[in-house]
Amino acid sequence: MPSLTTLIPKKWITLFNNINNVLLPRVCFGCTTPLSRGEDVLCTVCRHEFPLTHYNFSEENAVDTIFYGRVPIQKAASFVFFTKRGIVQNLLHGLKYKNQEHIGSFFGAWCGAILENDIGLHTVEVVIPVPLHPKKEKKRGYNQSYHIALGIAEVMNVAVDKRSLRRVVYKGSQTQLSREKRWENVADNFKVKGASLTGKHVLLVDDVLTTGATIEACYNALKEVEGIRVSVATLARAQ
Repeated sequence: MPSLTTLIPKKWITLFNNINNVLLPRVCFGCTTPLSRGEDVLCTVCRHEFPLTHYNFSEENAVDTIFYGRVPIQKAASFVFFTKRGIVQNLLHGLKYKNQEHIGSFFGAWCGAILENDIGLHTVEVVIPVPLHPKKEKKRGYNQSYHIALGIAEVMNVAVDKRSLRRVVYKGSQTQLSREKRWENVADNFKVKGASLTGKHVLLVDDVLTTGATIEACYNALKEVEGIRVSVATLARAQ
């Protein structure tokens, strides 16, 4: 059966979107002012004030050091700094809980544009989003990390793999847990299915990096794949 969008003339869809933008104007997720033509998610002022980390994959950075002595990640970096009650928290809240998955693709593309020329990522062959448990993804309606991964992969012109790494244990939020409890909460939560990652350099993508427990658990599952190399990119780094 054809979709609704194929039955409605494109000009009518455009007209509807224009009317919708007038009646319900898009606003900046940073300052809530109406967005101008050509702006998306953030206004120009908030974009210039965005707390970029300026970390890259060519030099050692503070995200690299999180995994020292824990797991042999190839390279790691985060796109922006996360602070409570800040602009990044507002954006992540919209991304995760307000059905604003396009925020993930927007920032994934921005992050990808920074990373695509980074010498440390030239050998990346596939982007893997940190998975949600199927029950949680069904409840939320989408995986926010998948949309970030989509944006990164499109700019870097590599594939996204959301099937090989699976979360097999369903547990609650880790937001209020200590470092030790976070590690216990995700240990052995992930499994790898199939052999499509054999010998590949993969970029593991998540929304926020705090203690690194989730990334460590993902790596411990991925390391069972012969010859795999893992790098990490997250949208935000909690301070």
